[in-house]
Amino acid sequence: MVLPVNDIKKEVIDKHTALSIYEDMVLGRNFEDMCAQMYYRGKMFGFVHLYNGQEAVSTGVIKALTSKDYVCSTYRDHVHALSKGVPSKSVMAELFGKVTGCSKGRGGSMHIFSAKHNFLGGFAFIGEGIPVAIGAAFQSVYRKQVIDNSNKNLLSVTACFFGDGTTNNGQFFECLNMAVLWKLPIIFVVENNQWAIGMAHHRSTSLPEIHKKAQAFGLPGIEVDGMDVLSVRNVTQQAINRARKGQGPTLIEALTYRFRGHSLADPDELRSKDEKNAWLVRDPIKRLKKYIIDNSLASLEELNSTEDSVKKTIDDSVDFALSSPDPKTDDLKMYLFADNTR
Repeated sequence: MVLPVNDIKKEVIDKHTALSIYEDMVLGRNFEDMCAQMYYRGKMFGFVHLYNGQEAVSTGVIKALTSKDYVCSTYRDHVHALSKGVPSKSVMAELFGKVTGCSKGRGGSMHIFSAKHNFLGGFAFIGEGIPVAIGAAFQSVYRKQVIDNSNKNLLSVTACFFGDGTTNNGQFFECLNMAVLWKLPIIFVVENNQWAIGMAHHRSTSLPEIHKKAQAFGLPGIEVDGMDVLSVRNVTQQAINRARKGQGPTLIEALTYRFRGHSLADPDELRSKDEKNAWLVRDPIKRLKKYIIDNSLASLEELNSTEDSVKKTIDDSVDFALSSPDPKTDDLKMYLFADNTR
């Protein structure tokens, strides 16, 4: 099943849902903007990949999941973690390399992890997280059919994110095959932001329409406007329902765009100004804000209040990170192996 972008129907949302979605997207954008500031001030080190422009995908997918569902991310993982409920102060502290970070200061930008929130981490190499996501989806089926041996509990769903540059790698095809073969409750989310570092997507693949690759394995492939959070949310809800019923995986290709370079070390000189401007006018946060106002779901004052609240949260997160201790040298070997005594 292949659905073009224009055939996706939008969900009718209420005020509470609208404000919740808006808050999550604004949180992601402001968090990443603050990361850029802190990076250039020397508070963060290594490669830092920001998510600006792609917020509709993270919010649209993850906010449709439950706390019992799983998310597997990439190296561009900060906002995915925030959408899954990992506290912003824990993510910021991790980026600062502090012991209060969600990965105890050991992971940094590309390795955000939280077992409590079923956030299975960011991965530095492309395609690396897809087999992990397959494992998470398999354990959900195994737990229900073998361990629990009950039909009372619904299957937990795993959302697996990766970019367009990953979809010509072997793990992608192998895992699509396994997911269909075993009818695993997994949603493959391709964030097609048009560029794999400095390689334009249309120059690197024989079939640019990634969602059509699903046909070879017999799972639904859906293309959606990744700059429209409600469209993303709608197709995700359909995929979740299918997965929970034991009907297997879905491949979603979200057409989106990153507003910054590949990383903060990237001067972003390969993309043309015309191309960037064409996507900037489709800013997903501005589009949602207009939708909320036009449909009288909330007032401008309420939206501004939400933005102010988010900014305070971000400021508090920075203060928390700055005041947190660095990991001790004596604890260098901690967390390498399972240790129930700590």
